[in-house]
Amino acid sequence: MEESFDIKAKIWLEKDGEPVFGMGRLILLKKIESSGSISAAAKELKYSYKKAWSFIALMEKRFGFELVNKKIGGKHGGGSVLTKEAKNLINMYEELLKKEEKFLENYQHTL
Repeated sequence: MEESFDIKAKIWLEKDGEPVFGMGRLILLKKIESSGSISAAAKELKYSYKKAWSFIALMEKRFGFELVNKKIGGKHGGGSVLTKEAKNLINMYEELLKKEEKFLENYQHTL
């Protein structure tokens, strides 16, 4: 009987041995981008606003640049937009994930 195995992997970025960015934080940034709001993104992901904000603050600190431009509420409410650097980070990470997938597909057929 021939068995088949799936190869799985996770990629994340670390700085000084501490995690900075991975799939969960990618999803958070993409939800902020699509909703225009940290609060709405947090709610959709079932995070508290404080948890979402702490993830953003930690990433910004470790990367050394802003990821989210925040607008304080007012007559039409506040909002959040991703910085150019955040969009570049998302694109780079998604490209890395595509390369990972192709790499794993090549090895999948050898097992």
